[in-house]
Amino acid sequence: MTISAAIAAEIVRLFAVEGWRIGTIARHLGVHHSVVRRVLKVAGKESEKRRRGSMLDPFRSFIEETFSRHPRLPASVLYRMVRARGYPGGEDHFRHLIAKMRPRKAAEAFLQLRTLPGEQAQVDWASFGRRPVEGGERTLSAFVMVLSYSRMLYVRFFYDQRMGNFLEGHVRAFEFFSGCAKTLLYDNLKSAVLERFDDAIRFHPRLLELAAHYHFQPRPVAVGRGNEKGRVERAIRYLRTSFLPGLAFVGIDDLNRQAERFCRDIAPRRRWPQQPEVSVADAYVKEKPQLLALAKDRFPAVEIVEAIVGKTPYVRFDSNRYSVPHDRVRRSVAVRADSARVRIFDRDELIAEHRRCWAKQQIVEVPEHVASLVREKRKARRHRAQERLFRIVPRSEILLTEIAARQRHLATAVDRLTQLLDRFGRTEMIIAVDEALAKGSPSVETVHLILDRRRRAQNEPPNTVVELPDRPEIRNIAVTPHDLAEYDMGDPEDD
Repeated sequence: MTISAAIAAEIVRLFAVEGWRIGTIARHLGVHHSVVRRVLKVAGKESEKRRRGSMLDPFRSFIEETFSRHPRLPASVLYRMVRARGYPGGEDHFRHLIAKMRPRKAAEAFLQLRTLPGEQAQVDWASFGRRPVEGGERTLSAFVMVLSYSRMLYVRFFYDQRMGNFLEGHVRAFEFFSGCAKTLLYDNLKSAVLERFDDAIRFHPRLLELAAHYHFQPRPVAVGRGNEKGRVERAIRYLRTSFLPGLAFVGIDDLNRQAERFCRDIAPRRRWPQQPEVSVADAYVKEKPQLLALAKDRFPAVEIVEAIVGKTPYVRFDSNRYSVPHDRVRRSVAVRADSARVRIFDRDELIAEHRRCWAKQQIVEVPEHVASLVREKRKARRHRAQERLFRIVPRSEILLTEIAARQRHLATAVDRLTQLLDRFGRTEMIIAVDEALAKGSPSVETVHLILDRRRRAQNEPPNTVVELPDRPEIRNIAVTPHDLAEYDMGDPEDD
């Protein structure tokens, strides 16, 4: 904006003589404040502007001296120090003021990192919040690996970031790329680095086993050097913006099928950063022959957990219960799980295998485990019933021996004799068994006939019992009783 010399002179006069502020001059003369600043700068008058006093002024020397000794001291700590020395202001305003006083570190320049084909891949986890599952919620995470040269991408979703899934993500990524980079670069993940002190690094032993199997070198980035893993961070950002928005999926298996299609068909079409006219897929064609060949045998990428089988034949694992054979109760077992299967070992013996359940608070059973337990329980009940029969009716043991000699089914005989004992009582049962043996007719039918004959001889009503199947839908039927006298009254219309 061009102004006349008269207005410029008036700006200088109002500022230097009258002491007006820049905003006041601009408002009353109808010009922009930047024009006022430019005129004052040309006239050499802007530096003469008087600065208002601040509550911080008495403490500036103390703050500057403190910053000279501790340049990275947090503002909250410094505020407590000046507050103890009489500073009356609030913390928020104090933070704003000292931001201009803190010594600034010169910005560090970074070289553009370039890698050779097949030389390096970068690995990281990405979190995508909590997702509802049957029985609760689970945390959705993505294992992401990107080849540093071609930017070829692989992603696999899991419901946690535990070591078993971390290993499985590697194995699946190697198989997707049909090879392995010579060096894998990690952030300082607990799954990769257990401890670190400067250059002294203790890797997770399972990661070292994986590295030995596929012959790659694990390497963590330097502390505070996030630029060294920028490729995987950009790949995660690409997932957040180009894959997940608007995506509909049913369960984690469906999500992973769609993710693999995305990595195979869509992500490779994006432009290669080093040559925009080349695609990621084209760069990968050049990189693929330089990757390390995969081992013939697949690395066992599983989570291994020790578990206890209690009184019931189930193992608790990952918020669910998985069945085992009933003869393995009250012992320690090993659970080996990946994203597809849960296998349970008693020492080196595989005793159960289940499909992995990602719901919560569920019971996962093998039908044979349940059936064998039911058979065992029935056998135990039958044994207890037989012992009770022998104790109450001593000669029933002879009766059963005779029944077995005639090739009759003993289990059925025990069940029926126990029912007769419950219906007719101890005394009648002893008499009936003795008479059946004396007549040389040792059978349940003979015992039953004798019991019915004796009841009729004593003019007692028949002892009828309705035996219902042991099924809840039948036993729980509600029957409404009716007064039978209503039927004796007859139909009123017949009168």
